[in-house]
Amino acid sequence: MKFGEIPVVEARGAITAHAVKIAGLVLRKGHEITAQDQAALTAAGVANVVAARLEPGDVHEDLAASTLAEHLAGPGLRREKPFTGRVNLFARVPGLVKVDVAAIDAINQLDEAITVATLSAYKFVAEGDMAATVKIIPFAANGASMAAAQAVPGARGAVAIAPFRPLRVAVVSTLLPGLKASVVAKTLAVLEGRLAPCGASIAAETRVPHATAELAEAVQAAARRADLVVVFGASAITDRRDVIPGAIELAGGRIEHFGMPVDPGNLLLVGEVQGKPIIGAPGCARSPKENGFDWVLQRLLADVPIGRKEIQAMGVGGLLMEISTRPQPRTGDE
Repeated sequence: MKFGEIPVVEARGAITAHAVKIAGLVLRKGHEITAQDQAALTAAGVANVVAARLEPGDVHEDLAASTLAEHLAGPGLRREKPFTGRVNLFARVPGLVKVDVAAIDAINQLDEAITVATLSAYKFVAEGDMAATVKIIPFAANGASMAAAQAVPGARGAVAIAPFRPLRVAVVSTLLPGLKASVVAKTLAVLEGRLAPCGASIAAETRVPHATAELAEAVQAAARRADLVVVFGASAITDRRDVIPGAIELAGGRIEHFGMPVDPGNLLLVGEVQGKPIIGAPGCARSPKENGFDWVLQRLLADVPIGRKEIQAMGVGGLLMEISTRPQPRTGDE
């Protein structure tokens, strides 16, 4: 692509690099100069303009952005029409953004003219939210670079939406003296608020003493009635041999992982019982503020793998906002 100041008499077909406003004439940046424009510029006393002229092998910015966006867009996304070298991708359905990070990184490292920006991997999006944008920086992209971008492993469908499923969730709350019924009720309301945007709902709710045998029986019953089980303990899980993990194993289930490098959310447990996923919720899950419980719950609702490996990879970015009401704030302040 050629770029620079050129005589108006030679500018037909060139693309204006900057807006031109003179003597009632307005040419927007990116405008392809016509014969009429040349005449108007000459009449206004303009001898030269700063413009770009595409060369063989160049791909116009709008075509380049549209082509690459179409290649990158996986299921659950719709493309906006190109404008000034940009194409935005929007979620068609609520879900989590899936991103092939290696592919996007590789594309962005190919040529400074070609850029792709996305939301963070597994970010929650509602229908209509922007998930990614493709922007061609100059007025054209090199054809060879465009071909290389599309040839990057994993580039096709590198950005997609994992849609939420309308799962039935069973909740089991354990009780101890001193735990108010209002706390349990508020916890259920907060969970309903988390589930609603995902199309899921509470299908069953049980309250039992904070004891292994009673909880095991409740967990078995909950797994028969729902697609996902959440246990809110009257006391936080502190060890794999504690009441909640013990009850899951007594119910014939297994513990996939206990603990996570996300704060708030450290004391979360994930497992399985009767083939159904089960979450031992951390205390912070009683709060509507974002915490590690959200990340795990959303992945399960979107049918995105979430096990030990995935949880242990959540540390970078896992330091979330403090919840002032937690019993032991991380700063030690009262």
